[in-house]
Amino acid sequence: MKRRAPTRSRTVALLAAAGLAFAAPAAGGEQAAPARVVSMNVCTDQLAMLIAAPGQLHAVSALARDPNTSVMHEEAHAFAVNHALAEEIFLMEPDLVLAGTFSSRATVGLLRELGIRVEEFAPARSFDQVRDNIRRTGELLHRQERAGELAAELDAGLALLAAQAPSGRSIALYEANSYTTGTGTLADEIFRAAGLVNVAEKLGISGSTRLPMEMLIAAQPDLIATSFRNYEAPALAHENFVHPAFRALEAQKQGIGVPAPKMICGAPFTLEPAFLLQRAATREQERP
Repeated sequence: MKRRAPTRSRTVALLAAAGLAFAAPAAGGEQAAPARVVSMNVCTDQLAMLIAAPGQLHAVSALARDPNTSVMHEEAHAFAVNHALAEEIFLMEPDLVLAGTFSSRATVGLLRELGIRVEEFAPARSFDQVRDNIRRTGELLHRQERAGELAAELDAGLALLAAQAPSGRSIALYEANSYTTGTGTLADEIFRAAGLVNVAEKLGISGSTRLPMEMLIAAQPDLIATSFRNYEAPALAHENFVHPAFRALEAQKQGIGVPAPKMICGAPFTLEPAFLLQRAATREQERP
């Protein structure tokens, strides 16, 4: 007889039957600082690593150890790892789970049904949202002072960037599979902070989408930013980088390698690509 797969409600019941108890906040009282935090999103991973008190953060997502995705991949080895599975996170006995709004909906739903507190964070698309996420993480972890320090660091960096007159140089982000990013993205916010004009914005592009090479060449950007150029084997996704037309354009213009992990998640380290690009634009202006 074929075995029937467990339903969602049965899965919840089986997990609850494990007999693990979770501390609930006292009625009418303020929640205590979480003592065992699990993060299941690479951006909340890094915010938690930056803000949590020693011993407060128990586990981060597997992507936190990926150097192509996480700035803090080395620090992530100090924590347990999860793969965004409800069963494994439940057995870690967290009193707070940090997730992204694009994290597994099934996992988030199951954990909440089991009575585990899950807080979701939307991806930061502006430095205002980066600041908000930093402060919110500080409040959730009862680490407001540490979060305030990071927010101040972010504001100080933005002030330094703004102190230099915008170069007005144009820039195009050109990624694997010919992807670029326009308005409403953290990359576009970084370009603005660096005093640059995003070619994708001039072309009416919002979000992330493919930019045909013909349009890139016609736009004639002053700078071309790329990442993920160091790959071990040939891949169809990278054919746009070896196309003769792109190589000719890159040789004519100023190609800049940007640290992609620092442009994925919002934190003070997100300012580093902005400073790098601002310096590159200044050098470009000084060229004879």
